[in-house]
Amino acid sequence: MSSLVDMLTGALGGQLGKVSRQLGSDENTTKSAAEAAIPMILGALSRNASKGDGAESLLKALSKDHDGSVLDNPSAVLDNPASSAGDGILRHVLGSRRPAVEAGISQSSGLDTRSTAQLLTMLAPMVMGALGKTQRQGDLDSKGLSRVLGSEAQQLQSAQPQAMGLLTGILDADGDGDVDLGDIAKKGLGALGKFLSK
Repeated sequence: MSSLVDMLTGALGGQLGKVSRQLGSDENTTKSAAEAAIPMILGALSRNASKGDGAESLLKALSKDHDGSVLDNPSAVLDNPASSAGDGILRHVLGSRRPAVEAGISQSSGLDTRSTAQLLTMLAPMVMGALGKTQRQGDLDSKGLSRVLGSEAQQLQSAQPQAMGLLTGILDADGDGDVDLGDIAKKGLGALGKFLSK
């Protein structure tokens, strides 16, 4: 399993009940949505870091705002997602693809779209925190950061090539309706949940 995913699922492990209550959902549905959302955010970060000065911009953001301490106290973000940086992170990382991401995760997990959007806002600072912690532990420069993200994506790709291919389809979507979210729900994101539960 991906080391960043390990770090994140470990931090979230004892928080699923609380998050589920906030979302008005059951724990299994919340878990399924989180298992789809984390690789999605990581995949988007990896793609952004591989383009232009994306890795340098990400490094600056991590150095300024994301030292990993959020993983030591996840309740600070999970209890007050509206006050966190989650929305801004998602706007930057997903851009116009955000509605498609939310719809795909919602259809795959059964979590309604509004709650999926809220969950993504909770998870985004935690993903950045895990990445920031990894960057500090390894004293990574922008190239090292890009390599780590690329390795994470490759590990997920090797474990679930079909699922990750469909995730790429969402991330590449240009809003013209070509991505079949129904197919993604049936074949893609659900498979990721099985993988990440191992």
